[in-house]
Amino acid sequence: MLYLFDNYSLDTDRREVRQGAAVVAVEPQVFDLLEHLILHRDRIVSKDDLIASIWQGRIVSESAISTQINAARCAIADSGEKQRLIKTIPRKGIRFVGDVREEQKPEDMAKTAISSERVRSRLTLPDRPSIAVLPFTNMSGDPEQEYFADGMTEEVITALSRCKWLFVIARNSSFIYKGKAVDVREIGRDLGVRYVLEGSVRRGGNQLRFAGQLIDTTSGAYIWADRFDGDMSDVFVLQDRFAQSIVAAVEPSLQLAEIGRLKSKPATSLEAYDLTLRAQQLEYEFTEESLAAALRCLTEALAIDPSYPPAMALGAYCYGERRIQGWAQDLTGEVAEGLRLASRAVELGTDDSNVLWMAAFAVWRLAQDAQRARDLANRSLRLNPNSAIALAITAWAEMQMGHFGKAIELLHRAERLSPRDPRGWLIATGLGSAHFYEGHFDEAASWAEAALFQSPRFTVALRLLAASLARLGQQEKAAVAVQKLLNIEPKFTLAELRKRVRFLDGTPWGNRFLDALRLAGFPE
Repeated sequence: MLYLFDNYSLDTDRREVRQGAAVVAVEPQVFDLLEHLILHRDRIVSKDDLIASIWQGRIVSESAISTQINAARCAIADSGEKQRLIKTIPRKGIRFVGDVREEQKPEDMAKTAISSERVRSRLTLPDRPSIAVLPFTNMSGDPEQEYFADGMTEEVITALSRCKWLFVIARNSSFIYKGKAVDVREIGRDLGVRYVLEGSVRRGGNQLRFAGQLIDTTSGAYIWADRFDGDMSDVFVLQDRFAQSIVAAVEPSLQLAEIGRLKSKPATSLEAYDLTLRAQQLEYEFTEESLAAALRCLTEALAIDPSYPPAMALGAYCYGERRIQGWAQDLTGEVAEGLRLASRAVELGTDDSNVLWMAAFAVWRLAQDAQRARDLANRSLRLNPNSAIALAITAWAEMQMGHFGKAIELLHRAERLSPRDPRGWLIATGLGSAHFYEGHFDEAASWAEAALFQSPRFTVALRLLAASLARLGQQEKAAVAVQKLLNIEPKFTLAELRKRVRFLDGTPWGNRFLDALRLAGFPE
């Protein structure tokens, strides 16, 4: 969507602000602030609203908020004195007061319609009970507890996923509905599930309350509702009871014993558990600052409980992400520490599916050991066949070993488990890469374009698109993709890529891909 105001435009798909044809450099948080103000320009936006939406409920100072508001004004040539676009209403908040026109580009509307129709046509109800767990509402009255409600949602998703006879939608697709009022029947159609679980968490001091409602998406009828009270020392017991009651409502005749414990190894300290949930929330933000903050939380958690596998595995996963993004401060040291944490996490958390796929990711990205990563991801899938991310990691590992047909099969299964995943561009890029290696260049280009529609600056997809178009003889279009990548990564060379992705150098399919990149015009 394009929002046009004054001489500016805000593009929500590309996450760009432009003045005329020129791109205005803005930080991600400043862009989020501008987008939020424009979307809610019909009302005054309070400080609490900004904290909840832009800072995800974390405690921030008045000066930090003022700094970002000033940066937003500066980006669109406004100021605190003029306030011609962003107006401060004393003791109430701020409001975007400029005239805004909304536009959607015809090609974007066509792509959206095609993509939506393509997904909808696939999403028939599975042949087993299927459920999506929506993000729990934080009823604590404290925005700081938002991370805890999100963590509890994920715990219930994990518990339900361990029931192999249930089809459970992945966390990322469920969380796109966070904070939105959407009819559950529409959610059922979008995600292809029979049931939707809504819930809330209230945490006050040491007291805890879960409440939930299970709804049939075909009729909109409530088929189960209950609440559970206890204190924080009983948090794992309460989670078990909550999940077991859902299972009983979905299929009363099945054995409740199948649900198992939510935690293979509960934390010995609730403080360590709480810090790990905080780190998990920070990791989802996926910025350089948030990953660094997540690692600080995990270091503190492991100082309290040195043998807590989820904290170790999440730390290893964060180190893997930092390497992908080029954010590692000490690459050699971080690789060693990430692999140490992954190895120890697997040793202590051998029956925890989440620990295993996070360790698999770390091994894949830090050690570039595809076979070991595949083995760990497959162990995760045996424990939880509903894990979209474990399927995706397995698929990428299979691809690096030359098993392209298997990778395509696994990625399609991951796509079905998480059909509205905000990071679906990773799955689309994987599908395009596997099709390229199979010689299906049309399919490869199509999936690369789908990935770039979601994430226009994803360089892996840009390389794939350029290589595919070059193989199709569309040299001019390939050159455009090459230039886009070089605008993002000016120092990119094929020699650097061979160091970064070792399997490309020395395998027949890797050499074919490198040859296609040369044909597209990338520098050596």
